[in-house]
Amino acid sequence: MESPNSDSHILAVLELLAEDSPPSRFDSLLVRARREGLPDAELGRLSRAVQLARALPERPGRRRQWEDDLTALVDTARDLMDTPDVDALLRTVARRARRLLSLDVAFVVLVDRDGGIRGHAAEGSVTDLSTNVDLVSEGSVGGRVLRTGSPAWTADCILDHTFATSKGLDEATQAEGLRALLAVPLRVGDSAVGVLYGAQRAVRHFTPDEIGAMIQFADLAALAVDNARLLQRARHQSTELEQDNFRVRAGLVRLQELTDAYGRIMSLPLVGANLATIVSATGAALDGCAQLFDPAGKLLASSVGEEGGQGGGARRGTGARVAVAEAVLDAHARRTTVSTPDGIWVAPVIAGAENLGCLVLDPETPLVGADERLLQLAAQVCAVQLLIQGSAGITESPLRDELLDELVSAPPRAPRRIAQRARQIGVDLDEPYVVVVMRPEGGDHGRATVWSLSYVHRMTGLKTEHGGCMVLLLPGTDASGAARAVAGELSPLLGRPVSCGAAGPGRGVLEVRRVFQEAVRCLDAVTALDAPGATAAPQDLGFLGVLLSDDRDVRGFVDSTIGPILRHDEDHFTEFAVTLEAYFAAKSSPTGAAGALHVHPNTVSRRLERITALLGPDWQNPGPLLEIQLALRLHRVRDVLRR
Repeated sequence: MESPNSDSHILAVLELLAEDSPPSRFDSLLVRARREGLPDAELGRLSRAVQLARALPERPGRRRQWEDDLTALVDTARDLMDTPDVDALLRTVARRARRLLSLDVAFVVLVDRDGGIRGHAAEGSVTDLSTNVDLVSEGSVGGRVLRTGSPAWTADCILDHTFATSKGLDEATQAEGLRALLAVPLRVGDSAVGVLYGAQRAVRHFTPDEIGAMIQFADLAALAVDNARLLQRARHQSTELEQDNFRVRAGLVRLQELTDAYGRIMSLPLVGANLATIVSATGAALDGCAQLFDPAGKLLASSVGEEGGQGGGARRGTGARVAVAEAVLDAHARRTTVSTPDGIWVAPVIAGAENLGCLVLDPETPLVGADERLLQLAAQVCAVQLLIQGSAGITESPLRDELLDELVSAPPRAPRRIAQRARQIGVDLDEPYVVVVMRPEGGDHGRATVWSLSYVHRMTGLKTEHGGCMVLLLPGTDASGAARAVAGELSPLLGRPVSCGAAGPGRGVLEVRRVFQEAVRCLDAVTALDAPGATAAPQDLGFLGVLLSDDRDVRGFVDSTIGPILRHDEDHFTEFAVTLEAYFAAKSSPTGAAGALHVHPNTVSRRLERITALLGPDWQNPGPLLEIQLALRLHRVRDVLRR
């Protein structure tokens, strides 16, 4: 049985507990009991009763704290789940983590499977922690947390040398003034997808409860991030599916339109439609300007009316026209549709191996595969219509090749019949003509062949291929100018030099082979002189031209070289030609020439100045000097050569 005094003290403890008395009154009760001399056993029971009484009020407070923590956790979960955007979610995670443990700074990093940063956010930092800091590299605390899936923490990262950090994190802790650091993994299943950091600018010993709370929060945040990623991926896939669905529907509509257009265009020749109707239907079906050209580049039909030469159009400048001309060559060489960088399309109009022209389309919107097939079909329909109409150009092209090949290969057996055949395709061999033999340097004969056909159609000439070179017979008398014109037009289209030899003028069927052989010799001379891309006719080669020419035009060579000197001597009774001969005989010494001529050296000097004015300042260069000496000698023996 307990003594009455003990009972009274226990009753006093219960009364204090019922009155919700402060801790000081419990202490006063123990002091009074010791003063009254309460036995040690009774005093021990009283102390235990006071201890239990003090613990009773803490339980409701702890329960309230648990309730508050649970409420905060639920609010955090709701806040995280209501943020579908990953970047915004990371900012929310950093803000909530900082508030959870009353931290100075919190930052979070997401990584992909290759270790690259996929997302980051910081809260409470004064530097750019979110973008410029290496937080998860191999060897850093973040890398270790990702690798092991376990948290890491330190009360003072500056003094704790066992807490490994990266160079970037060390610089960040110094810039932010951070001391305590806690890093926990963001785990989804068995893998870590990121790291959540919490930091304090003062030394702080993280308790197990705080570390556990941070881990639980990180798990919740990782789940929210994973859900946000899945939702974002699902939305992206949904958007792509909607776009694919729209494209499929649009493609089906377009395919139906093209199918209808196929039928309409295919039936046009059968109902007697002309080329203009076919080209207009093509332009309407492909939503653009369609134009049909013959091999010479002449506009045959247009969906918007005639607009001028090949490659013309409202939005085409000089550069675009050159690109279209190149595309025409490629289209016929490859026998398929070709587009320019500006989106202009060219389809070859062909019948077998015969070039009938080209169909050019300038669309408002880019063409797709089905559109290209429709353009090819339209070009074929145009070819059929040209065959139905019996276009002259369809039958002329083979005749041009066969006729010129026959003329240059062997002496003609029936000149009158050949001349008549030439007149049937508009070529009069009784009129002056020149022959140009051209060779594209580096190949590309396919494009050169296509261009040659167009060129001879425009110039009313003939063409063929002989010995790997293109041979053109063109009306005119200027062989040198014709060679320059051919090279000047073809070289930019091929993007490489074109060497040309030319000769003429010739007249009559029997002269063609001779002029051709002379042009070949000029081309060989240009090649031997190692001048790729050069053009030459006999008159361009000086005394070499005299040697290469069949007619040995000595008078022409002499006149072109020293004609001004000879005419001046004849008109003014001067002796410039004699002075030049004496000057050359004296090894280009004015004094020696003066002695031979029995005149003063100043007289020779004045004559040389006048000769320079007549022949030009370069007449004493090695090349012209040699030709002048040869011309002087030929002038002396011209009568003998004439006989």
